[in-house]
Amino acid sequence: MNMRLHDGPLAGLETDALAWPLANGPSLGQAADDAAGHWAFQPIANPAIPSVQDRAWPSSPVDHFILRKLEANKLTPSPWADARTLLRRASLDLTGLPPTHDEVMSFEAEAATDLPGALARRVERLLASPAYGERWGRHWLDTARYADSDGYSHDAGRSMWPYRDWVIDATNRDVSFDRFVIEQLAGDMLPDATLPQRIATGFHRNTQINTEGGVDKEQFRVDSIFDRIATTGEVMFGLTLGCAQCHDHKFDPISQVEYYRLFAFFNNADEPRIEAPTAEVLARRAEHGARVKQLETELSALAKEDAKRKPLEASLAKLKKARPSAATTLVMAKRGKPRTTRRFVQGDFTRPAEEMQPGTPSVLHRLAQSDGNRLDFARWVADRNNPLLARVAVNRMWQHFFGRGIVQTENDFGSQGIPPTHPKLLDWLAVEFMENGWSQKQIHRLIVTSATYRQASLRRADLERVDPYNKWLGRQARFRLDAEVVRDLALASSGLLSAKMGGPGVFPPQPDGCMDLGQHRKTWKASSGEDRFRRAAYTYRWRNTPHPALKVFDAPAGLAACTRRIRSNTPLQALTLMNDPAFVELAVGLARRLMTEADSTANRIRFGFQLCLGREPDAEELRLLTGLVESQRSEFAVQSAEAKAVVARAKLLGQATQSAGGDTEFAAWTMAARVLLNLDETITRE
Repeated sequence: MNMRLHDGPLAGLETDALAWPLANGPSLGQAADDAAGHWAFQPIANPAIPSVQDRAWPSSPVDHFILRKLEANKLTPSPWADARTLLRRASLDLTGLPPTHDEVMSFEAEAATDLPGALARRVERLLASPAYGERWGRHWLDTARYADSDGYSHDAGRSMWPYRDWVIDATNRDVSFDRFVIEQLAGDMLPDATLPQRIATGFHRNTQINTEGGVDKEQFRVDSIFDRIATTGEVMFGLTLGCAQCHDHKFDPISQVEYYRLFAFFNNADEPRIEAPTAEVLARRAEHGARVKQLETELSALAKEDAKRKPLEASLAKLKKARPSAATTLVMAKRGKPRTTRRFVQGDFTRPAEEMQPGTPSVLHRLAQSDGNRLDFARWVADRNNPLLARVAVNRMWQHFFGRGIVQTENDFGSQGIPPTHPKLLDWLAVEFMENGWSQKQIHRLIVTSATYRQASLRRADLERVDPYNKWLGRQARFRLDAEVVRDLALASSGLLSAKMGGPGVFPPQPDGCMDLGQHRKTWKASSGEDRFRRAAYTYRWRNTPHPALKVFDAPAGLAACTRRIRSNTPLQALTLMNDPAFVELAVGLARRLMTEADSTANRIRFGFQLCLGREPDAEELRLLTGLVESQRSEFAVQSAEAKAVVARAKLLGQATQSAGGDTEFAAWTMAARVLLNLDETITRE
């Protein structure tokens, strides 16, 4: 429908609005040329640490850059957070788990005389904890679009957990980030590549796979390469490389020809599935092999007519079939017969044009002498001359510690992204990152022990007037915990958390009917034993039907790279914490713990606050929770069947406890535990 404005004061608006960008804006090509001088494409500088007026406040070079900006805006930093808040913040940020009651008490005692020193010592213990790799490995798995299923309408299950375990292990070992990147892009092509290095290439096998009947396999192979280029661009360059798939990038200096030169690096990879035996399986296989060899030796010593030979042969055949099996995983591998790469007209794989040779965008650093393979590309990505990799990496780290990055558009450092709030700090951190062996732990140590990080997160009227979005970091950030941490915190508070690491995905309880969605109905049989209480990093992840408790708290589905999670605030989240079967049973566990480890109503409430919030309740909170427990006792005394149902559930889980109040008392404390786990402060990082 052609709608036109009538004559009148707005009559010229239609044509003027269309003509304005043509008359006043640059052409697309000119915009891209201008973007070549964009700050993100310039070499990383090594800025001097700025001087500040308040010399007593900074405790690390990071603080000088922050304070300089605050002073320029006539603002002052916030006071330090109290010891308990600070310990809980650091513990959740670095490990995704709350501190234990004993850790809180000892830290508070140390911090009374030396808070910076106490924090530094605690940070070292947190960085050394295996839980650190589980927390920060999960951040990387978001970017790697990790999941345990294929996606698309079939969404068949797949075995990818060896890659997940590799990420967690590499993070705990603090593998240098440049090596971390190279092994994921081309670990299979390294000299004498090890099994872990081959497993690492699962980074680009996390693409979706369409197994529907009648699909064009070549189309979806090409789509996977499109995905790999887009993911590499967002995760390692902070650039929207995918925008050049169909035409020259409209805003950044990346041409379509350069896009297909990048395509050529990935086009000559095969996509096999390999065995990925764990250390335990290897040990069992060695034992099995020794037994096979023993039987073969015994067999060779027997004459052909010996009566013992036939049963021994049967035993040997049976033993060989019983070789311990190993998990498989998807990896990349160099292709034996190279493919010819061509540019696709408008990104359409059915319209191949001129042949393309491997190459990189001219706006970025030079590619060293190259054979045109993925390993050359990986080394180019991790080159210290790359102006983007270190900047993008430290910016994402900063984002996890302060709620937003120095560059807010963490996946777009291009000309359409938001400029950095502290450009010199960004470059200083990038240089520090590279000069300290690309150590992620060193950057985390530097940030978490800074005065900037130690600030309280309370809002201030003077900051609200000048800096309502806290760009200058005059206070810390307060935000809701990630989906996995919400569950892990409840597990830890209830005392049910299993420290078991690695292995196939597990299945915590979820509401009935969640797996009925999708083209093929799937089953979800809740795990038993300690697998039922594993950290959420190990929860099996179906792309199309993710666990609802993860989905409702904004965990990504693994359909595309996620460099920053959204944080929604919905009633469904409160209902999940209150009624989801997994959280109900954790409330049962917390109730059991309160009743067995504390001896009175007041002490149990105090203990519950310490476990869930890391602090003592104030007088009003103690009064309210005491009233809740008393009212629940009264209700369950009348509704004895309801109380027995709560106890029956606890017995089923092996969590029932005998108390003087019997079923009524246990049911009342279960309700109180549900409230404690549902508090806004419980699931918030202050």
